[in-house]
Amino acid sequence: MSGSQYIALSGLRARIDELDRLAADISNVGTAGYKGEREARAVAPRETFDATLQTAIDTTFGGRRLDMTSGSIATTGRELDVAVEGKGFFAISTPGGTRYTRNGHFALNAERQLVTADGALVQGADGAPITLGSGDVRIDQDGSVWAGTAQAGRIGVFEFADPRGLVMESASRLRAEGQTATPAATPLVRPGSLEQSNVSVAARLAELTTVSRGFEALQRAISTVMNDVDGRAIEHLGRRG
Repeated sequence: MSGSQYIALSGLRARIDELDRLAADISNVGTAGYKGEREARAVAPRETFDATLQTAIDTTFGGRRLDMTSGSIATTGRELDVAVEGKGFFAISTPGGTRYTRNGHFALNAERQLVTADGALVQGADGAPITLGSGDVRIDQDGSVWAGTAQAGRIGVFEFADPRGLVMESASRLRAEGQTATPAATPLVRPGSLEQSNVSVAARLAELTTVSRGFEALQRAISTVMNDVDGRAIEHLGRRG
């Protein structure tokens, strides 16, 4: 296979990854606290194909970074909905360990513990679950949770030195790799509200159009090289023989 074909194939692979990313962003436009991703590319020198990729392509995946731009905050009026102001994250307990989220659509489980929509326990500022007694539920702007006149705890809000380096594990659940979460010095939450996804549908659709056109152009280029150029080379070589 010629070098031009390898280059075109690497471009196709890059655009397939971009299409997957765009599809994930568009499908999560309505997910509270969702952060879009940006994808990087890395050059794979031909001299090290065997060592790095075990295949012959010219570009490879260079990692993804979260777009930590804040989404708009919408008022819901629901007493267990909470939005983070600033760069903080809620901490939740999962079977895989502590994870982080900006999605504050919380609920109470059968034990009256504060949990996420999928049942993960919300950690308090001390790392423990928050269990509420009886009475009307109220959440203050500092994250304090009340049941009637009794304070049940305070929702933990944590920050990272480089939040863009967090790894997306699901639509609104993030994993910290190589980073340490530190409690926010002055946590501020907005009760009765949710942060919306920061994905712009118009921007993603425009990007999707560009990527799709690039994909089609590369397909045509590969077809031209394989069917026309290679075909003519074979025809001329056959005549010489």
